Amino acid sequence: MAKQRSETSYLVQGSILAIASIISRIIGLVYRIPLTAIIGDHGNDYYSTAFEIYSIVLLISSYSLPMAVSKMVSARNAKREKENAYRAFKGALIFAFFTGALGALIVFFLAGPLTSLFKTPMAIYALRVLAPTLVIVAVLGVVRGYFQGLGTMIPSAISQIIEQIVNAVVSVGAAYVLFAYGMRIQTTLADGNEYGAAWGAAGGTLGTCIGAVFGLGFVLFVFFAFRPSILRAITREKRRNKKRGHAHVENYTDIVKILVFTIVPVLLSTTIYNLISIVDQGVFKNLAAVQGYLESDVSVWWGIFSGKYRVLTNVPFSIASALAVSAVPTLTAAFARGEKNQVRRKIGLSLRFEMVVAFPCAIGLFVLASPIQQLLFRDDSQMAAALLMLGSVSVVFYSISTFSNAVLQAIDRMRIPVQNAVIALVVQTIVIVVCMLGFHMGIYSVVVANIVFSLLMCILNGRAVNRYSGFVPNITKTYILPGFAAVIMGIVTRLVYMGLLAVTHHNSIACVISILVAIIAYAVALLLTRSLTEEEILSFPKGDMIVKVAKKAHLL
Repeated sequence: MAKQRSETSYLVQGSILAIASIISRIIGLVYRIPLTAIIGDHGNDYYSTAFEIYSIVLLISSYSLPMAVSKMVSARNAKREKENAYRAFKGALIFAFFTGALGALIVFFLAGPLTSLFKTPMAIYALRVLAPTLVIVAVLGVVRGYFQGLGTMIPSAISQIIEQIVNAVVSVGAAYVLFAYGMRIQTTLADGNEYGAAWGAAGGTLGTCIGAVFGLGFVLFVFFAFRPSILRAITREKRRNKKRGHAHVENYTDIVKILVFTIVPVLLSTTIYNLISIVDQGVFKNLAAVQGYLESDVSVWWGIFSGKYRVLTNVPFSIASALAVSAVPTLTAAFARGEKNQVRRKIGLSLRFEMVVAFPCAIGLFVLASPIQQLLFRDDSQMAAALLMLGSVSVVFYSISTFSNAVLQAIDRMRIPVQNAVIALVVQTIVIVVCMLGFHMGIYSVVVANIVFSLLMCILNGRAVNRYSGFVPNITKTYILPGFAAVIMGIVTRLVYMGLLAVTHHNSIACVISILVAIIAYAVALLLTRSLTEEEILSFPKGDMIVKVAKKAHLL
């Protein structure tokens, strides 16, 4: 039993981070409702444009640092080199501060040309407010990566929630105040520009900055609370190594070199992976201009896509990302010890857990697309619902491709996701062009292209994982059974929603109750289809309690 718990404890840690990500995304989703009501679809366009530019600079400057630090610390801890793990952390902190500061300066002083490049010059205010966040997030990422490398996700999880709560409160409050300020400018100048929406979007980005400050404050508090015990462990290690006479302490020059060589492949992979949104926006808006669409219409369409469609699909994406990040340290450690069977077992268990979460999210978004849009955004337009229904399938593909990216990075095959992402990105760009110019699909072209990208990444990465780790998924248990259970859930959920709507005539009541029914229906369907064994359920958080309830209900 002890061995089984040690083998699956990483899944519990991953679940902690995933749950924190879910909570953070829910908070993010909730505060986007009043934020969208304040700044409107134009404001969402400016807000998302600023974030696209900020995100690409963040990717280049420091986004890959948490995973790289986690990987380095985990590998050294596996070899019982605590001092080297700590030195890797300190070296990464210095590196993060300088790269983050450089990124912040670039964003602040080049905000004008960058926003004009995306044909959204009014996003300049939101982008400049975001600039200092690059330094804060860089340092925050390193501290989180250190804790994850030590095998604990709790500081990262709690800091995420704190960060998002502060972000939500400040974003809505600042957006309200700055929107009013911008409207006064708009009334005075009357030059046709949406100053209210632009300054409101800047208020929204201010929340991101202040939230990151609070998140950093929490992880630093935890770090300094545990620092004495870390230093004592390092002192004991030095004494043991001195007696044995084989101490090897890495110098900071070597650490930075290793860090850079670890970061670059991860950086290229994540940068290309996240270039999707940059390419989406750049290609879509420029082609829309060529096709003669009105700039105001294009702005509204992109506002709906980024502020309503993408916000909802980002919730399950964040779960996949959290599980992928949490899998890296344990896979890296097992791979460093040469435990190939252990690596394959952990890949299989993590992938199954990903699919157990991804399938119901995809089906749920499909069957409740319009009700959810109406519930959250008071938007009953066909466009918002149709985008969500069309793109719901990408939840499954992105979950698989995100996880396979992390697996390849963990087993030192970091160039492969880069190569695959380049191929998929080229194909995606071609798909957008063909859909817009050939089929005149407008904003729907972007969703179709995203589906093609994620599917292609699944195929290419899956082949590579099989080739270099020997892992072969159990198709029935990994995909078919959870998918079948999710379809059952979807049918039940849609029938319940239609019935409640006919009785109550209130979308909100019908939608909320249907979501609760969906959770229960999916859990029952999973157990009845034997998608999960008792042993696997016990490895999940609160697995003991889940098993007891299932047995009492005669479902297990």
